[in-house]
Amino acid sequence: MGSGSGFFLLPVLFREEGSRMIKSGKQKNIRRSLERKRKGGSFCVMGQGKIAQDGTSQFLALGAGFFALGYILGRQRAAGRCNQCFADSGAAATSKKRCSQDGKNEPLFIDRLAELHSDFKMVLVVRNDLKMGKGKLASQCSHATVGLYKKICNRAPKALQRWETCGQAKVVTKVESEAELLSLQRQARRLKVPSHITTDAGLTHLNPNSRTVMALLGPADLVDQVTGRLKLC
Repeated sequence: MGSGSGFFLLPVLFREEGSRMIKSGKQKNIRRSLERKRKGGSFCVMGQGKIAQDGTSQFLALGAGFFALGYILGRQRAAGRCNQCFADSGAAATSKKRCSQDGKNEPLFIDRLAELHSDFKMVLVVRNDLKMGKGKLASQCSHATVGLYKKICNRAPKALQRWETCGQAKVVTKVESEAELLSLQRQARRLKVPSHITTDAGLTHLNPNSRTVMALLGPADLVDQVTGRLKLC
């Protein structure tokens, strides 16, 4: 038993002890009164009984004080736990509502296609007009791959599994402008092909918020409707 639970047992112990002492004092007072009455000393006995009763009353008052303190502290702890529970449940409900509004819990269309198509691939579309170096290009392609994977891992697990059985096929293509990149993303959305565009922070030679690479994943024939005409990077 912890120290906290032992503390909250003190009021009960004091209350029981106070009650026992009062009962015992009253019984002794009655016996002594009967004995003293036979001997003619009832006043003295009544005084002793009153002293004994006053002593037990003090213990009872002490026990009641501890009981009240424990009750108040217990209510405060219970109220604190309830407030935390309400806060946690409120945050969870808000998060759940937000996800529901954003549609983040709904499975993606390509997840159903995983049972109908055996060939899945990922295509990376690079902005060739930015003239990124080899290292920068590799890092941006990695960001796009991870970003798309995180976006669909909980909403299209069957599609990801199918893509992994295909050896995680990746094809790197190129476009010559940001407008062309965004146009391809709109086309992918119409076909319900998931995509992710990486935006650079602008800490090196690129301007901040530059859209660098787009990643797409889905059945090969469906993805080719978006990127099939592009040249390899």
